[in-house]
Amino acid sequence: MDEFIREAEAILERLPRFADVGVDAYKPGLDRVRSLLEAMSHPHRGMCFIHVAGTNGKGSTASMIASIATAAGLRTGLHTSPHLFHVTERLHVDGRAAPPDWLAQAILKYRDDIHRIDASYFEVMVALSILYFAEMQVDLTVMEVGMGGRLDATNVIRPDLSVITDIGLDHVEHLGETVEEIALEKAGIVKEGVPVLTGCVPAAARVIRRVAAEKRADFHLVDEETEVEAATSDVRGSIITLRTPMRVYRDLFIGLPGTHQIRNARTAVRAAELALEEVGRDHRFVFEGMRHIRELSGLRGRLEVVRSEPLILADVGHNVDGLASSLRYLGESGRMKGRLIVLFGAMRDKDVKQMGRLLAEAGAMVRPVTLSSARALSVQELREILEGSGVETGEPCTVQEGISAFLSEASESDILLITGSHLVVSQLENASF
Repeated sequence: MDEFIREAEAILERLPRFADVGVDAYKPGLDRVRSLLEAMSHPHRGMCFIHVAGTNGKGSTASMIASIATAAGLRTGLHTSPHLFHVTERLHVDGRAAPPDWLAQAILKYRDDIHRIDASYFEVMVALSILYFAEMQVDLTVMEVGMGGRLDATNVIRPDLSVITDIGLDHVEHLGETVEEIALEKAGIVKEGVPVLTGCVPAAARVIRRVAAEKRADFHLVDEETEVEAATSDVRGSIITLRTPMRVYRDLFIGLPGTHQIRNARTAVRAAELALEEVGRDHRFVFEGMRHIRELSGLRGRLEVVRSEPLILADVGHNVDGLASSLRYLGESGRMKGRLIVLFGAMRDKDVKQMGRLLAEAGAMVRPVTLSSARALSVQELREILEGSGVETGEPCTVQEGISAFLSEASESDILLITGSHLVVSQLENASF
């Protein structure tokens, strides 16, 4: 069986993947994924979907929605990307990743179609996710958009609810140079007559509201329909009192740390209210789902505590807003009493200069991480940019080397943050402590 799985994975790894080669793997348009689904006998037809787009927070928000649905007793599929440790993490049902042998069999069964259609890695994984969820007879699938929305492979579905989280300036070379332009691309997931919920900034919300009106889709704005009346946060997560049109959730625990997750929680809870009849009947599903997000959805790498003393955190934040959220969390946590060491790697299309300024303001000592991707900045390039932004840098390293060095010399008040890219955090798979 191992040889069988390796053969299938080799087929998949030969496909162009955005995380590795960037623009050369980006294939906007829906024709290829439609052809794949046709070869699979249209498994998406008749399925129930919630579609989640956004610049930041879409993975966490999608996972929160899926967790609430699972808590409510629904068999729930969750498609996210990219993965951290194994490609099967892109296909979760009730928090459990798909079996590697199922994925291998599906790849080998459809490999002639994959090659004939000339599909990308992402397109293949979208189609296989839908096929897996159909075979598992899920009640609901929460589908996270890869990039953009209008031309993203996930946009072949017709959801029961479209969700657009925060919008910022990322992937500007593909999506647009302003928040409004990017919002218009992401609003491409809005379907005729399908309600849309957004938690984005006012400039982007105006664009999405206009598109919703054109599509005769009910428009819901998180800032208009939810309010946080009280909030406290610590290293485990946040406790909030949340008011929505349906009810007041008092002492709602969000099982992900960082005040930025409060915003995602507002969006996720309102999405669950709009899409899930079960939530209308019993508020306990929201409490259960939000408390046990990691277990019920399989989410990893969001300010994840890898070790408590000294504190080692991993976060997949890969742009300015994501890094700012992580650093803000550390500042608010009360743990910033010693040195902040950061293991950091980044892709060429990110605003590393601004990320460097944030790291400099936080007083971080940064060790550039070697990444095996043509799309990544080399450690030499990264070090030069960071030092130009006023950052103190250390010797380049792998994540394992950085962890070992940190543990050999750290005091209990020091903090190690592993961040900058999914490819950085993925190195934890083989790390030892």
